[in-house]
Amino acid sequence: MLESVGALTGSPWIYAVVALSVLLDVFLPLLPSGVLVITAATAAAAGTTGVAADAAGAARQVTEVPSLLALLLCAATASVLGDLAAYRLARHGGERLDRAIARSRRLTSAQERLGAALSRGGGVLVVIARFAPAGRSVVSLGAGASQRKVKEFLPWSAVAGLAWAGYSVGLGYFGAQWLGASWLGTAVSVLALFVAGSFAALLMRRPAAGAAAAATSVPTAS
Repeated sequence: MLESVGALTGSPWIYAVVALSVLLDVFLPLLPSGVLVITAATAAAAGTTGVAADAAGAARQVTEVPSLLALLLCAATASVLGDLAAYRLARHGGERLDRAIARSRRLTSAQERLGAALSRGGGVLVVIARFAPAGRSVVSLGAGASQRKVKEFLPWSAVAGLAWAGYSVGLGYFGAQWLGASWLGTAVSVLALFVAGSFAALLMRRPAAGAAAAATSVPTAS
């Protein structure tokens, strides 16, 4: 996989693939978007080598390194757009979707906790959930289903997207710098991503957070 992505980083298609993966994994949490971002960042940090012809027609090696900043912004933007799509879907999904969400204890719990957190002006839960497995889906759908105002949810989604993208790209970059663009470097970086996800999932399940549901909610948008 690393070799394939390494070849792909030589063209702008890497950004499209990353954006599509990050955008869709709010609906398909099994998509390995974080692994893809890390692998792309690792390959970008190492550089890709190709062959080009100089003015005299002789072949020479050239190295093209995609912009890590562009990769970060691409992943962060796709993350926010995916969150917004899930939010809009849940907010305007109709009675059938509302009933499906109501049958999910995880989603109804997220609605209560998220509503209380946003009402107090603190959406740290949105940021934490971005790192937890399927947490992004739960929070985005929960915010829409509970009819939270977009101005309450979207800024925190942007912070979450930037934090997650920065962490993932940073893991790939520093993993390549310290351990080289090898399977070991990529594996250690991916492991660090999963450790952060496990810790985020633990924080989301904290009993103390459930008490926040008793807080008073602000009026929902019409």
